[in-house]
Amino acid sequence: MQGTPRVLQALKQNIGRVIVGKGDVVELMLISLLCRGHVLIEDVPGVGKTTLASALARSLDCTFKRIQFTPDITPSDITGFTMANFKTGEMEYREGLVMSQIVLADEINRSSPKTQSSLLEAMEERQVTVDGATYAMPRPFIVLATQNPVDFVGTYPLPEAQLDRFFMKVAIGYPSPEEEAAILERFSTGENPMDNLSPICSAQDVIALQQAADGVYASKEVRSYIAMIAQASRRQQSLQLGISTRGAIFLLRAAQARALLQGRDYVMPEDVQEMTLPVLSHRVLLSAEARMRNMTSEKVLMSVLHSVQVPVRLS
Repeated sequence: MQGTPRVLQALKQNIGRVIVGKGDVVELMLISLLCRGHVLIEDVPGVGKTTLASALARSLDCTFKRIQFTPDITPSDITGFTMANFKTGEMEYREGLVMSQIVLADEINRSSPKTQSSLLEAMEERQVTVDGATYAMPRPFIVLATQNPVDFVGTYPLPEAQLDRFFMKVAIGYPSPEEEAAILERFSTGENPMDNLSPICSAQDVIALQQAADGVYASKEVRSYIAMIAQASRRQQSLQLGISTRGAIFLLRAAQARALLQGRDYVMPEDVQEMTLPVLSHRVLLSAEARMRNMTSEKVLMSVLHSVQVPVRLS
């Protein structure tokens, strides 16, 4: 673990050369990377969703592909296809766009459900199957997807099953007046800060960081705390669909990664609390009555957190 927090801070600072402010969002991206998790970035147009994903990709010395999702893109564009080699007479696999270590799925909700679902196997099982043959994804592998919440014409909302494949759902938000002034200053010379961004982490470095996150200790009390949060959500009347077991596992993994980012080799209840909303808010489904009362999943989850006793002693 020695030196790990320093590497993570260097990554954060490198991304900060392009993204002004939003340190909390950058930390969430790094936590997802440590957990081998995929990220859905949802926000209004023009606030830097694609820039954030590209800045993370450029900070890593990994293969990177961007997929611009449109209604006419097909599943074979994503997963690849087999075709005849007329010289050898054999069928050969041609890789699809998803065969990369870092994949930016830009405006993912603009493609058809059939195309969206072609990502499911790659995201969950780290492999694609084409014409009966299975091909493993490269390591590390992470999908960074973006979507706009205000566009409805020509879009296909992601179903709950596919939303559940994303480790986190984050929003960037508008910058403060000071941050916006700093952004304008950076672009006042006509140069794009992204052009000067260099990778500072290799693929092997990323794998080592992920293994370090795996080794962060989570006590029995912390694990029980997460289980009680999941159980309480299933009894919450404002939720039609509570936290799944997969969601609880992801919450534990996120808490471990946050502890590592904070320079600790053990999880505290505060790590669980800080990770609850970004990891779980897109996994729960509000009841009809809650939607009529204009409640949000974030508010309900905070209510669930407040209803569960926080462990005071850790073994």
